[in-house]
Amino acid sequence: MDLQKKYNEVAVIIKDAKAIVVTAGAGMGVDSGLPDFRGDKGFWKAYPMYERLGVSFIETANPVHFAMDPPFGWGFYGHRANLYRDTSPHDGFQIILDWIRRYNLDYFVATSNVDGHFQRSGFAEDKVYEVHGSILYMQCLTPCSDEIWESDEIVPVDLNTMRAQHIPQCPRCTAIARPNILMFGDFSWLSDRSDRQSYRFNHFLYEHRDENLVVVEIGAGTSVPTIRRMSEHIGDQRHVTVIRINLREPHIRQPHISIACAGLETLRGIDKALKM
Repeated sequence: MDLQKKYNEVAVIIKDAKAIVVTAGAGMGVDSGLPDFRGDKGFWKAYPMYERLGVSFIETANPVHFAMDPPFGWGFYGHRANLYRDTSPHDGFQIILDWIRRYNLDYFVATSNVDGHFQRSGFAEDKVYEVHGSILYMQCLTPCSDEIWESDEIVPVDLNTMRAQHIPQCPRCTAIARPNILMFGDFSWLSDRSDRQSYRFNHFLYEHRDENLVVVEIGAGTSVPTIRRMSEHIGDQRHVTVIRINLREPHIRQPHISIACAGLETLRGIDKALKM
């Protein structure tokens, strides 16, 4: 089936749906200009200074650095936070919001991305489930309490050494603060915020269990398969169709639909079909 036929088919499914779930991985941010960390090669392409150090993404994204070498730990996450703040979400976010308004769809977003771009684009805070947390929130490294706080603190980073020039502190105990993100080998992540989002998401799915539901999955790869598995699990239910949009890894079993194309290009193609 060619792309246009798939766009037309998806358009019919969206028009027939009562609710939509957007499941998004790192590929959702690529069209905004954010780096793809697929494998060490992708990570090192985005951060060549770590290749010189011989440090992989998994080794870098580990909370042990905040305890053992805070400038190194905050070097990576401080740079990422600055990058996400300075990057504008692409038009695809607004295209999806337009579908929600145009067809009066109830909705929820589930994403492994930590950049906060769905909320920045206008998606309601209580309609987003950030499964790995958010870089825009912090917690105590220890942690001294269950407190998770929103932060717009800027962490300057020396791009030659990828070491932070300022280390955020916990406002309660003045110990080192860390992003409220689930990292590799994590020993102190506070999941309370994500747990509350998960509860709301599961309640949403229960409310729509007997209605036509469309899942639009964008850029969710197999290297960290959390989002793909979530989409497939939801797709096992009655009245659910999953639309998998993935340039490199589009396969999904029938009757679900796979589209081997970039996220923004596909959303524009579906939108055009909806307007025909």
